[in-house]
Amino acid sequence: MTPLTTRLKHYIAIRRSLGFDLLFAERVLRKFAEFADREGADHITVDLFLRWKKHYGSANNLTWTTRLSMVRVFAGWLQGFDARSEVPPPGLITSKPRRTRPYIYTDDQVVEIVTEAGRLPSSYGLRARTCSTLLGLIAVTGLRVNEALGLDDKDVDLNEAVLTIRQAKNRKSRFVPISPCATERLRAYRAERNRILGAGRAAFFLLENGDRPTDCTARYNFAVVCQRIGLREPQPFNKHGRGPRIHDLRHTFAVRTIMDWYRRGLDPDREMLKLSTYLGHTKPELTYWYIEAIPELLQLACERAERNLGEREAR
Repeated sequence: MTPLTTRLKHYIAIRRSLGFDLLFAERVLRKFAEFADREGADHITVDLFLRWKKHYGSANNLTWTTRLSMVRVFAGWLQGFDARSEVPPPGLITSKPRRTRPYIYTDDQVVEIVTEAGRLPSSYGLRARTCSTLLGLIAVTGLRVNEALGLDDKDVDLNEAVLTIRQAKNRKSRFVPISPCATERLRAYRAERNRILGAGRAAFFLLENGDRPTDCTARYNFAVVCQRIGLREPQPFNKHGRGPRIHDLRHTFAVRTIMDWYRRGLDPDREMLKLSTYLGHTKPELTYWYIEAIPELLQLACERAERNLGEREAR
């Protein structure tokens, strides 16, 4: 009998060797495999998944649909070793696709987040430097958190002020130019990181043990910062709690950029393709979603449409 946690380590290693980014999936599947071990189960069944769902905290059906898809891929791989394993059907949990309404930070809140992250304690101060610089970079570029965490040192060209994003969501690389201010902050971080750990490291963002921060590490430190500045309620046992997310820094960047177009009188239809490319969206309509999601943006769009209509009728 091979424990499911052992099978999972083999599965993760193979998937990573093929280039898959499994930072989030590994965390979810580890919880599932640990539950299976406690239950004495060495293969996956529909009943095992449903029991895990019953005991694994509270979440909406959309979240459980995502978890189900991760378990299904793992179960399909496991069948090659153990024919007893069942692949739970995709319709086991029903949910309607729904995007969470983004939380848009004020400029002062972004400053508070970056500043408080710079106060996080650690033996040599690198935790604070890493978290503060990471969150600041996401805020001013709109990178996804895993894109920022996936940066290698060679991907950060501070002479040309451009980032090479290789760990993109859709497995497509892109170049992201950065401002002079952001360039100097990254330069200062690299110098301090090298002073503490020495040069020649592969990853750009590092922890004091020399490892690259994980998605879980980033989200935990972000939760701590948000609790300290009042954006989340304090939680016992180091729990994250609920509230604004790291990903909302990306949303805030996109919304502020679009709002600036309207206020400057630029044509959003012409600018949207540039922003979609910058953010790494596969389709411009994914970027247009922000207009519907943010009431202030929707109002600006309506006002622009009314002005255009009035101008055409006046001709």
